[in-house]
Amino acid sequence: MITIIAGTNRPNSRARRVADFYAQLLAQHGVASQLLDLTELPQDFTTSALYGNTGRHDEFNRLVALAESAEKLVFVVPEYNCSFPGVLKAFIDGLPYPGGIRGKKAALVGLSSGSQGGILPLNHLTDVLMYLGTAVLPQRVRLPFIDKFLTAEGLITEPLYQQLLREQVEALLAF
Repeated sequence: MITIIAGTNRPNSRARRVADFYAQLLAQHGVASQLLDLTELPQDFTTSALYGNTGRHDEFNRLVALAESAEKLVFVVPEYNCSFPGVLKAFIDGLPYPGGIRGKKAALVGLSSGSQGGILPLNHLTDVLMYLGTAVLPQRVRLPFIDKFLTAEGLITEPLYQQLLREQVEALLAF
């Protein structure tokens, strides 16, 4: 099973639409996936599910189980202030350690409204994941100027972006 993580808790996010597009690409290969949408995080999870409260919050534990049960992970990560969203870091920090996503394989997709395509967030997240013992697929996909190429319905209209994502899916399946 592959878990796709929409890496922000922003409602109706571009990351969620790209995650849904990614799930369609996996389905074209006959591969099952599940979505871990950070909009489903409990509002109080940073005070009620982390640190001394680890394992005691059923809503948070359900999302943790989606990450832990995956053979592979796909992180769809928007750029927030030259990094990835803090809510994604807080979620990762709430995963069991050691354990959680240790030993798993991950693909990263970065998106931004600007020209960098999320390269800084992908670099930062790669460092965090590797520290946790998660292998990161070298084919990281960057989607700059995402607003120009992503419809409200979740269709990516740029052929190059579609190609890069298809190639990453194939690499992930072989990884």
